[in-house]
Order: sequence, then C-alpha cells, then structure tokens
Amino acid sequence: MAFFEIGIFQPRSDENIGTLWRSAWQLGAAGIFTIGKKQRKQTSDVLHVSYKIPFRQYETIEDFLNSRPKQAQLIGIEIGGTPLRTFIHPECAVYLLGSEANGLSKQVLSQCNQVVEIESVRYASFNVAVSGSIVMYHRCSALGFS
Repeated sequence: MAFFEIGIFQPRSDENIGTLWRSAWQLGAAGIFTIGKKQRKQTSDVLHVSYKIPFRQYETIEDFLNSRPKQAQLIGIEIGGTPLRTFIHPECAVYLLGSEANGLSKQVLSQCNQVVEIESVRYASFNVAVSGSIVMYHRCSALGFS
C-alpha cells in the first residue's frame, strides 16, 4: 500500500490520540502526529504501538507544513468536503483532522489539497479518533489491504 499518515490539529484529549494511534498502526499508516498540543502520555496503548509507528508533535501549522512529505497531498477531514464514499484517495497522502470542539480553521483548510466529509445518518459530527479510523479504513478498502 502507498504511503499515508494521519494527524490531529489541536486535539483535546490524550485518549483520542491513543485510539487514533492504535487504528493507524492496524490500518497501515506510516505514522501519526499532532499540531498544537503536547501529548502528556499514551493512555490507551494495549498493543504497544508507540514502538511500532512514529508519533510526531508540531507546535504550529507552519512547523507541520515545513516538515511534511512534499510529495504527499494534504487531505483535510471536515464537514462540507467531498463525501468520503465518492472520494478517491491519492497514493501518497497526509490526512488532517480537527479537534472535536473546533474542527479545522479556514487558515488550515486553505492549505489542504482536498477536503473530505464523513457522511452520517443523523448528525455529521464524529469523535475525532473514530473519524480518523473511518477514513483510514475507507482508504484501505479502496486501495487494498496490503
């Protein structure tokens, strides 16, 4: 499978970071990251994924943009984007989720190559770790589990 990473902009809880980290490892991500919050501890790591894929922390969106793989498309996950069910994942991608409280700002969205929305039956807002897991599963399903 091609390269991808996933991260959270201004995450609110360490538990969500831990859950996303576990899903990222299980679904083949090369690594995960946060922007704007230092993680205090890995609270939900029963599989010891902290030893299996890297975790990086960036203080600002600018720090992240200067460090991300240049060949990777930046894909924002936010309400109002292209429906996930019709989205064609690029071979090389970095997915960026916003915190549950604030989502992704207009400034951050303007840096994205594409924006994707996860559809829902009732209310279009998911837990951030669940959102990331859904997007990664969709990617694996579309591009193949290998």
